[in-house]
Amino acid sequence: MSVSKDPNGNWMVSVRHKDYTGKTKQTLKRGFKTKREGQEWEREFLSKENLKLDMLFSSFVEIYTVDIKNRVKLNTWQTKKHIIATKILPYFQDRKINEIRASDIIAWQNQMMRLRDKNGNKYSPTYLKTIHNQLSAIFNHAIKFYELQSNPAEKAGNMGREKNQEMLFWTKEEYLKFADSMMDKPISFYAFELLYWCGLRVGELLALTSKDFNFEKSTVRINKSYQRIEKEDIVTEPKTPKSNRTISMPDFLCEEIQEYINSIYKLKPTDRIFPISKHYLHNEMDRGSKEQNIKRIRVHDIRHSHVSLLIDMGFSAVAIADRVGHESIDITYRYAHLFPTKQSEIADRLDIERNI
Repeated sequence: MSVSKDPNGNWMVSVRHKDYTGKTKQTLKRGFKTKREGQEWEREFLSKENLKLDMLFSSFVEIYTVDIKNRVKLNTWQTKKHIIATKILPYFQDRKINEIRASDIIAWQNQMMRLRDKNGNKYSPTYLKTIHNQLSAIFNHAIKFYELQSNPAEKAGNMGREKNQEMLFWTKEEYLKFADSMMDKPISFYAFELLYWCGLRVGELLALTSKDFNFEKSTVRINKSYQRIEKEDIVTEPKTPKSNRTISMPDFLCEEIQEYINSIYKLKPTDRIFPISKHYLHNEMDRGSKEQNIKRIRVHDIRHSHVSLLIDMGFSAVAIADRVGHESIDITYRYAHLFPTKQSEIADRLDIERNI
């Protein structure tokens, strides 16, 4: 290894090291203004290569990025990347990862809780918890794979708290009123019909192509999800393995979607049948809710509305979970308040059983 002057008068570093296969490689880095800068870069490079955890936190984040980036969905990584870049690295990047203490985490938490968003509001408890969880995940990765001794973020304890957003939904009557307002735009009407009567996630809806439908069997196949990320159309696997499913459509919906697909000029089997955005759907919900004078819910709440309808129709949590791509325990937990008669029904049945 050596630090020397390059022909331009700057300093350069040449380092020989072994890669993960055991092969010897040479890395050359140019452009340092001083010899000291080159030596500091050399020390940090060798710390990463030899996995010594007296490296800078920012250097370990580079390792974490290589390890994790390709193992999570792109939109998940974009969220992680933003939090790391804006809420974590500015505070810890120049500290050695093995010297960060729980007291440092508490000081950072206090700083996070004082911050304001662009509208002058404090960050929500849910977002604060998300930020802390990401920092803790980095330390946990260092513990699990690189022998860091402890997690200072875990010692400090979390900040914020999980706060489930109020679950809103439309009744069937409210949805039908809303649908009346969508009939002037076929693409909007048929998109919301699939959302409401099949309980799709928005990404699942926007990824649909004509080849996902089997009109002979009246089914629609869910095997992908669409997001718009950094001005690119990204189609990925669905949210969870359970989300891969085939949904049976009611006859009226099957006829509607077949009519809609047949009306699209020069549609290819791989074309998205709803080439719109989530933002478009938001705007349409604003329009329809205002026109019909019904409460404004989120686009995702239409999925809750479908589940609510099925519960009201008497279907079990297992059957509903299969349809919407959840685990049955999640349906029981998240929608327990919509099963109002179950506890009394259980008590009544136990009363009968006791007296048999």
